[in-house]
Amino acid sequence: MSIADTQSQELLKQIMLIRNTEMTRDGVLQATADLLVNTIEHYAWAGFYLVDASGKNLILGPYNGAPTEHTRITFGAGICGQVAQLAKRLVIQDVSLEDNYLSCSPEVRSEIVFPILKQGNFVGELDIDSHQVNPFTTQDSQLLERICLQLSGVF
Repeated sequence: MSIADTQSQELLKQIMLIRNTEMTRDGVLQATADLLVNTIEHYAWAGFYLVDASGKNLILGPYNGAPTEHTRITFGAGICGQVAQLAKRLVIQDVSLEDNYLSCSPEVRSEIVFPILKQGNFVGELDIDSHQVNPFTTQDSQLLERICLQLSGVF
């Protein structure tokens, strides 16, 4: 289930190619979400939450996976809201153990969320859900951190 180094390198190359196209920001984010869900077996949902104009809420952006009712999340609410508030990644290997979890689907068992920073400012985040408990490894964290660094350039 672990992501191989060669798979990570290939994904990073593909995302760099996507980022360097003439696509809009949302096009780049959608292509990235699609690539992640279609390539990594334990990623059931991948999407982006973007900071709204007030700077106090997240708005659901492009994603790949089941629809979610959580299209607007206040900073501090749920895992995504905590990442927005702290501007630090959170890896939740078992969402059933969390008090402040906003369930998107009963099938979701774990979640990993990374902030996207532009010039040190929080502008959005990459959210990944899995239907498995404890699926995320160091390789996932390293890959997603590098993806978020690459994508900061489209904000």
